[in-house]
Amino acid sequence: MKICIPVEGKNGWDERICEHFGRAPAYALIDLEKMELDFIENISDHFGGTKKPPEIIADTGANIVLACGMGPMAMNMLFEKGLKVYCGISGTVKESFEAFQNGKLSLATSELACKDHKH
Repeated sequence: MKICIPVEGKNGWDERICEHFGRAPAYALIDLEKMELDFIENISDHFGGTKKPPEIIADTGANIVLACGMGPMAMNMLFEKGLKVYCGISGTVKESFEAFQNGKLSLATSELACKDHKH
Protein backbone atom coordinates (compact mmCIF):
# COMPACT_ATOMS: atom_id res chain seq x y z
CA MET A 1 0.00 0.00 0.00
CA LYS A 2 1.22 3.50 -0.87
CA ILE A 3 0.24 6.93 0.39
CA CYS A 4 0.62 10.06 -1.74
CA ILE A 5 0.99 13.58 -0.30
CA PRO A 6 1.28 16.86 -2.29
CA VAL A 7 4.50 18.67 -1.30
CA GLU A 8 6.56 21.77 -2.04
CA GLY A 9 9.86 19.93 -2.74
CA LYS A 10 11.75 16.70 -2.15
CA ASN A 11 13.47 17.18 1.22
CA GLY A 12 12.51 14.03 3.10
CA TRP A 13 10.11 13.65 6.01
CA ASP A 14 10.46 17.33 6.93
CA GLU A 15 9.25 18.56 3.52
CA ARG A 16 6.31 21.01 3.74
CA ILE A 17 3.00 19.92 2.31
CA CYS A 18 1.50 21.90 -0.56
CA GLU A 19 -1.99 23.19 0.12
CA HIS A 20 -2.96 23.16 -3.57
CA PHE A 21 -3.18 19.50 -4.56
CA GLY A 22 -3.13 19.84 -8.37
CA ARG A 23 -0.43 22.49 -8.51
CA ALA A 24 1.93 20.88 -6.00
CA PRO A 25 5.49 20.90 -7.38
CA ALA A 26 5.92 17.28 -6.27
CA TYR A 27 4.24 14.37 -4.50
CA ALA A 28 5.67 12.34 -1.63
CA LEU A 29 5.06 8.59 -1.85
CA ILE A 30 5.20 6.49 1.30
CA ASP A 31 5.43 2.73 0.75
CA LEU A 32 3.78 1.31 3.88
CA GLU A 33 5.18 -2.19 3.44
CA LYS A 34 8.81 -1.03 3.18
CA MET A 35 8.35 2.21 5.16
CA GLU A 36 10.23 4.02 2.41
CA LEU A 37 9.72 7.60 1.30
CA ASP A 38 10.18 8.67 -2.31
CA PHE A 39 9.19 11.73 -4.37
CA ILE A 40 7.93 12.30 -7.89
CA GLU A 41 7.68 15.59 -9.76
CA ASN A 42 4.27 16.86 -10.75
CA ILE A 43 4.53 16.63 -14.53
CA SER A 44 0.80 17.14 -15.05
CA ASP A 45 -1.01 19.36 -17.50
CA HIS A 46 -0.63 22.19 -14.96
CA PHE A 47 3.10 22.15 -15.79
CA GLY A 48 2.99 21.40 -19.50
CA GLY A 49 2.42 17.64 -19.32
CA THR A 50 -0.45 15.69 -20.81
CA LYS A 51 -1.98 13.95 -17.78
CA LYS A 52 -4.04 15.20 -14.85
CA PRO A 53 -2.53 14.89 -11.34
CA PRO A 54 -4.89 12.02 -10.35
CA GLU A 55 -3.73 10.03 -13.40
CA ILE A 56 -0.07 10.52 -12.48
CA ILE A 57 -0.73 9.50 -8.88
CA ALA A 58 -2.73 6.42 -9.90
CA ASP A 59 0.16 5.39 -12.18
CA THR A 60 2.47 5.25 -9.12
CA GLY A 61 0.38 2.51 -7.53
CA ALA A 62 -0.76 4.77 -4.69
CA ASN A 63 -3.90 3.65 -2.85
CA ILE A 64 -4.41 6.66 -0.56
CA VAL A 65 -4.03 10.41 -1.02
CA LEU A 66 -3.62 12.77 1.93
CA ALA A 67 -4.40 16.41 1.16
CA CYS A 68 -5.17 19.71 2.80
CA GLY A 69 -8.23 19.95 0.59
CA MET A 70 -9.14 19.21 -3.01
CA GLY A 71 -11.47 20.30 -5.77
CA PRO A 72 -14.35 18.06 -6.85
CA MET A 73 -12.88 17.19 -10.27
CA ALA A 74 -9.61 15.86 -8.84
CA MET A 75 -11.39 14.12 -5.97
CA ASN A 76 -13.83 12.36 -8.28
CA MET A 77 -11.02 11.31 -10.65
CA LEU A 78 -9.18 9.73 -7.70
CA PHE A 79 -12.36 7.97 -6.54
CA GLU A 80 -12.92 6.62 -10.08
CA LYS A 81 -9.39 5.18 -10.00
CA GLY A 82 -10.13 3.44 -6.68
CA LEU A 83 -8.06 5.69 -4.41
CA LYS A 84 -9.17 6.83 -0.97
CA VAL A 85 -8.72 10.49 -0.10
CA TYR A 86 -8.22 11.91 3.39
CA CYS A 87 -8.38 15.66 4.00
CA GLY A 88 -7.08 17.94 6.70
CA ILE A 89 -3.28 17.65 6.53
CA SER A 90 -0.91 20.46 7.41
CA GLY A 91 2.75 20.94 8.24
CA THR A 92 5.21 18.38 6.99
CA VAL A 93 5.15 14.93 5.40
CA LYS A 94 5.98 13.43 8.80
CA GLU A 95 3.23 15.36 10.60
CA SER A 96 0.68 14.49 7.93
CA PHE A 97 1.59 10.80 7.99
CA GLU A 98 1.36 10.75 11.80
CA ALA A 99 -2.08 12.41 11.65
CA PHE A 100 -3.19 9.66 9.24
CA GLN A 101 -1.76 6.90 11.44
CA ASN A 102 -3.50 8.37 14.50
CA GLY A 103 -6.89 8.59 12.78
CA LYS A 104 -7.01 12.39 12.85
CA LEU A 105 -7.91 12.91 9.17
CA SER A 106 -11.35 12.80 7.59
CA LEU A 107 -12.11 10.33 4.84
CA ALA A 108 -13.21 12.54 1.95
CA THR A 109 -16.49 12.43 0.11
CA SER A 110 -17.58 14.44 -2.91
CA GLU A 111 -19.48 16.73 -0.53
CA LEU A 112 -16.19 17.69 1.20
CA ALA A 113 -14.52 18.89 -2.01
CA CYS A 114 -13.37 22.51 -2.14
CA LYS A 115 -16.24 24.14 -4.02
CA ASP A 116 -14.07 27.09 -5.12
CA HIS A 117 -11.70 24.73 -6.99
CA LYS A 118 -12.85 23.56 -10.37
CA HIS A 119 -9.98 21.04 -10.76
